[in-house]
Amino acid sequence: MNSVVSDKKFIELSSPQKIWLSVFALSLFMLFVALFGGGAKYPKVFLISTFGIGMLSGIVFIRKTYAYETAGIKNNFIMMMKHTAKGSTAWFFGILFTSFYVCLYWHADLLENLVRMVDPISYMLRAKAADQWFLYGTFYTACVLVMGYRMLLKYRHSRYQTVRTLSVMFFQLVFSYLIPSFLAKLNQPEFYFTYFWPLKYDALFPGSVASLRQSGNVGVFMLFWSVAMIAIATPLLTYFYGKRWYCSWVCGCGGLAETLGDPYRQLSDKSLKAWKTERVMIYSVTVLITITTILVWLDSVYGGGILGTLSASMKKWYGFFIGAAFSGVIGVGFYPLLGSRVWCRFGCPMAAILGILQKWFSKFRITTNGGQCISCGNCSTYCEMGIDVRWYAQRGQDISRASCVGCGVCSSVCPRGVLNLENGPKATRVLDEVSLVNMLHDKNKA
Repeated sequence: MNSVVSDKKFIELSSPQKIWLSVFALSLFMLFVALFGGGAKYPKVFLISTFGIGMLSGIVFIRKTYAYETAGIKNNFIMMMKHTAKGSTAWFFGILFTSFYVCLYWHADLLENLVRMVDPISYMLRAKAADQWFLYGTFYTACVLVMGYRMLLKYRHSRYQTVRTLSVMFFQLVFSYLIPSFLAKLNQPEFYFTYFWPLKYDALFPGSVASLRQSGNVGVFMLFWSVAMIAIATPLLTYFYGKRWYCSWVCGCGGLAETLGDPYRQLSDKSLKAWKTERVMIYSVTVLITITTILVWLDSVYGGGILGTLSASMKKWYGFFIGAAFSGVIGVGFYPLLGSRVWCRFGCPMAAILGILQKWFSKFRITTNGGQCISCGNCSTYCEMGIDVRWYAQRGQDISRASCVGCGVCSSVCPRGVLNLENGPKATRVLDEVSLVNMLHDKNKA
């Protein structure tokens, strides 16, 4: 029997919820009207009727849905409804997201009317007309803020989730949206301080380095920041806090996955085959961008010939297949079908480097108390990185997987307090079940 059934069977919306959901649907309709001409003719009108009303109605609907429920995680048939279990609604949103990314990267002319719609914001923040990337940044930030508010209400029983969500909202709004816009207004490079090599794959390419050096003291500082973050901050912070300091607290990709992607986190593939595929793919991408960067620099130093052709081709194809198709079209467009961390899990070279450091050199672990585990499976269900957390919990084993981003949702949804996110030497961590039993046995013998 098909497990994806009508949502109405499980959830009855209240009258206020229906009203605000209808208002949100109206804002989506106005967005389509703006796309086909209205946005360019009446930018302020459609800006208010799309972003303004859409964000307001979304926030109010979310509040009506979560604010008056008792604190704590409720599954609410999440694996059985069409929009969260690969049903027709999920396919609709998947196609919608994917189509937007295809247009964004390769057919930006089709989005021209939407670009003109955000001109008022662009002139206010950047003192110049918008382009497709400013439109994208505006959409992106709006989604993180609205769905971040949903996270704050849904996980309000967890202080860790509250602070973490506020962090990703702050970094997206300030460091990835407002500061780059302010820099553009000052005729400085539009620099994103939360993205650096290898996630921002061209950050250390010769052309980017030369451009920053030519931009004066501000550009030199940005170059220093890029190098310091990957060479100094990354190993140091990962040693103390694991990859969570970046993947779950700072990174914009992770921020979108944790907010807009939260309704789909349970769709991540937990199979052994998926894990094996993940390891091959993510480290292959890491090796590829490393080789590409080296070749581009060799070409810059020694110039031309076969090397020049090879480096240029690798740079071009990496940007197309990985930078656009994988991280954008598949990484976000497939949220409703493959889960919220497809890019982070299978493709992000930054996550791969952080994962290696976390697994072998970091103090961070998720510790378990297997004696309290009731095998409810909530932890595994909600793990967006495809880790079978319950397998570890049942055995009382610490979780130190390279793929774990330390989001802490497994701990937040555990009804027994089995899982704990901890830093520090092994001796100070929560004892696993085997160690506890052995300790008590030795104590009784004594």
